[in-house]
Amino acid sequence: MNIKGTILFFLIISFNLTNSQEHQPFKSGEWLKYKISYSGWLKAGEATMQLNKDTIDNKELFHAVAIGRTIGPINWFFKVNDRYESYFDVRDTRPYKFIRKISEGGYTKNLLIYFDHELKKAVINNKKTNKIQEANIKFNSHDLISIIYHLRKNFDLKNLDNNNEITINTFFDNQNNEMKMKYLLTEIINTKFGKIKCLKIKPYVSSGRIFKEKESLTIWVTADKNRVPVKIKADLAVGSIRVDLQSFKSLNNSFEIQFL
Repeated sequence: MNIKGTILFFLIISFNLTNSQEHQPFKSGEWLKYKISYSGWLKAGEATMQLNKDTIDNKELFHAVAIGRTIGPINWFFKVNDRYESYFDVRDTRPYKFIRKISEGGYTKNLLIYFDHELKKAVINNKKTNKIQEANIKFNSHDLISIIYHLRKNFDLKNLDNNNEITINTFFDNQNNEMKMKYLLTEIINTKFGKIKCLKIKPYVSSGRIFKEKESLTIWVTADKNRVPVKIKADLAVGSIRVDLQSFKSLNNSFEIQFL
């Protein structure tokens, strides 16, 4: 994955720790837009996430579309245009179909994955190479889009271990992975919308070519019933990235602003 091609990655691993039995944090029609800045001053890109209802094979599904692209001067030497789609179950959020279509500085990929959770299998259709293969998946595996909504809906603080961490199974690019994240604290931060109470989260990432170290990434998610990621910061091997929520539509719950 290229540095500039990590735009969607920062959104993909954003999540919440809340009890789904009390409320529904999202609904069809929800739309979020983010600004991505490089090294604190250069506007490098933007990303959007759109959620709607859909039906495939008589299954009622949510259809989430995440789009990330570079903008401005950065396009002169490294242009990114990425699109991720996930069709996941309305009730349990398990993915049924996942699409990854990306273009990053001349590198392209076009994958279609179907999930069979009963058989614990995934069918991967590489449309670029015209190859189809099958792989085993772990229990309750998620793609990198459905996991956002799964965690927004289902997990609460009781799921944390003694280190305030949780681990979720994912399947991405023909590989099973475990995504581990740590809850740090709840704090009030300044945003363009005002002061917002947020859960501060630190997902663990692989240090090396992209990230400076294992704990380079920090995410702030609203502590209200929406559990929307509002700010993300990452220290990269070269420079840093900041992602900020710029606008939103059709949230299922009131967006809570702190006035004190």
